[in-house]
Amino acid sequence: MRELLSGNEAVARGAFEAGVRLAAAYPGTPSTEILETLAERYPSIYSQWSPNEKVAYEVGIGASLGGARTLVAMKHVGLNVAADPFMTHAYTGVNAGFVIVSADDPEMHSSQNEQDNRHFAKFAQVPMLEPSDSQEAKDMTVTALELSEVFDTPVLLRVTTRISHSKGIVELSEAVKGPDKKFVKEPSKYVMIPANAKKRHVAVAERLARLRRFSEETPMNTVEENGSRVGIITGGVSYQYAKEVMPEADYFKLGMSYPLPLEKIAAFVRAHEQAIVIEELEPFYEEQIRAAGIAVKGKEYFGVQGELSPHRVAEGLFKAGVIEQPRAAEIPPAADMFPRPPVLCPGCPHRGAFMALRKLGVAVTGDIGCYTLGALQPLKALDTCICMGASIGNAIGMEKVQGFGKGTVAVIGDSTFLHSGVTGLMDAVYNHSNVTVIILDNRATAMTGGQMHPGTGRTLMGEPAHEINIGQLVRALGVKNYREADAYDYEQMQEVIREEIDKPGPSVIHTTRPCVLMPKRIMDEPYLVDLDLCNGCGVCFKLSCPAIAAAAQLNERGRPKATIDITLCTGCTLCAQVCPTEAIQLQSQFAKEGA
Repeated sequence: MRELLSGNEAVARGAFEAGVRLAAAYPGTPSTEILETLAERYPSIYSQWSPNEKVAYEVGIGASLGGARTLVAMKHVGLNVAADPFMTHAYTGVNAGFVIVSADDPEMHSSQNEQDNRHFAKFAQVPMLEPSDSQEAKDMTVTALELSEVFDTPVLLRVTTRISHSKGIVELSEAVKGPDKKFVKEPSKYVMIPANAKKRHVAVAERLARLRRFSEETPMNTVEENGSRVGIITGGVSYQYAKEVMPEADYFKLGMSYPLPLEKIAAFVRAHEQAIVIEELEPFYEEQIRAAGIAVKGKEYFGVQGELSPHRVAEGLFKAGVIEQPRAAEIPPAADMFPRPPVLCPGCPHRGAFMALRKLGVAVTGDIGCYTLGALQPLKALDTCICMGASIGNAIGMEKVQGFGKGTVAVIGDSTFLHSGVTGLMDAVYNHSNVTVIILDNRATAMTGGQMHPGTGRTLMGEPAHEINIGQLVRALGVKNYREADAYDYEQMQEVIREEIDKPGPSVIHTTRPCVLMPKRIMDEPYLVDLDLCNGCGVCFKLSCPAIAAAAQLNERGRPKATIDITLCTGCTLCAQVCPTEAIQLQSQFAKEGA
């Protein structure tokens, strides 16, 4: 049986076919759909959203120790959060098979950095597999779990955005029952006190030596001979780009990319006049190959930033002198295409908070989520964005050294607060910080598609769950200044923020309007613009609402008046609140006036 699957769907299918019994993750693009697919299509696998990646990883370790094949998934920066258990897990090894899916994001389509997580495999000294299409994503998930058990190690499955989200035909297989294992008490293996860890480090080194021998033999690392003088060493999606540009070259295709099969690579290089390494981001392959004394070139032709593409690969091969001219044309942007920067959705409840913050002119430390868009024009009300949960810690540090007092405001979402903001707020209380924290609670992990979290009252599997009361949690941490506010009430938001920044000690403002897209689009009566009353002042344009656009009519100064697309308007009322001429009115009001 064959099916058209994305890379993420294929990984989920591989988990099913391999007999995985537990999967855990925190949503993060481009990895999110792996767990969503498991929950939707393969309910026999217990799947859960955890509060953060570290917890997901630790849950996974427990499942593996308990005898169940396990998968944990996260985006590249998520592995930073899970790095603590990951590094030690490399020492302890596994019971049942354990695979970590790290979904990297070259070009930073939805990420704050472009780190290359292939380095994590070398760092932890664990094997890493890299699929180049959906079929391999499924097959390598199965293989990773098998290798995990054979070599007693967690296995890193590294995918990228293009692999995760592109689709291909996948040959499906029947699911197998995973190994029937039980938890075995073995403190010398699983209790990482120094005396035990020293012995386990020796085991890691011995395991790596065995993995190196396996890498030389596995069919996942293959040579494609076409009688060319040029040999290309590559893997992952880069293989697809290179094959498109230069199908006649010889290829060393890496499927198991750590540890590298250096003896096999050396023989491949010796057989060719010119050997070129093509890989996205860092010279991970190239540095190891050259360190082994094997003469190759790569990054002098291809950059270390951004995604590769057929066009970029063609340019690099042209620089290398192996093709006469770039054969893959870059698709030019349409000359008349209007730029479309990312923007908050029409009716987004975050908009009111940022409008108030912009007007107050305070220093605002930001966080990871939809609300990061508050940094862009015309809202321009966010000053920092580092990582999950950083906004509160950033605000504390800024207040302590700059003496901004309560003029420093941190914004953070509900899911992000539960992910890693609680400890920051604890720090604010403990260290007597004069910061104001705004928890922008839209009752969803909205940036990745509205996934559940411990504050939503429902699990990934659709079961009802205890709903964390954020207000009670905040008070339990010792915050005495706690307020709820309606983000759609512009005047109230200004007043509440102004009042809280004047109070000593930490303050928390909690906005509780749900995401307008969750669970279905929230639509109240839309608004329209009375063009006779509109003076073209442009105040409503500063809301950065996609429903508001420039009208064909101009004011006396030649500036456009406003119009509202009622198919996009959610009726949030913010534009009507800021309009100085009361030109923005409910659709029903227009109907009455027309009658």
